[in-house]
Amino acid sequence: MKKLFLLVVLFSLLGTGISRGTNIAVDVSGTWSLSVDLEDGGHGDPTFVFKQDKEALTGSYDGPLGQHNISGSVKENKVVFGFEFTNEGETRKVSYTGTIESATKMSGTMEISGGPKGKWTGTKK
Repeated sequence: MKKLFLLVVLFSLLGTGISRGTNIAVDVSGTWSLSVDLEDGGHGDPTFVFKQDKEALTGSYDGPLGQHNISGSVKENKVVFGFEFTNEGETRKVSYTGTIESATKMSGTMEISGGPKGKWTGTKK
C-alpha cells in the first residue's frame, strides 16, 4: 500500500510540472508586433512575420531598420532570431533572444552589433 501511495505522489508531482508549462512548445508562425525599448532611450515597433518549421524559424522584419529577411530557431519555450543590415557601409547584426510565454505573447532582449541593446515584448496579431 505504501508503494502505491508513493507512485501516486510521484505521478502527481510529474503531472504538476508538465501542467505548469515549463517546457511549452508553441508554433510562433504568423504576424507579430514587437515593442522594442533601447537602453539609449530609442524605441521602435517593428513587425515580424514568422514561419516555423519544427525548430527552424524564417520570415521577415519590417521596421525602423527597413525590410529584412530573418532566420532563427525555436526550442521548447526559447526563441532566437535576427537579421543583418548595412549602415554607412558597415554590416551589423541584430539579435533577438526571448521566452515564449503563450501562443500570443513573448518577450526578451535584443542587441545590435556595435550598437545599443534593449528589451522587447511581442504580441501576435
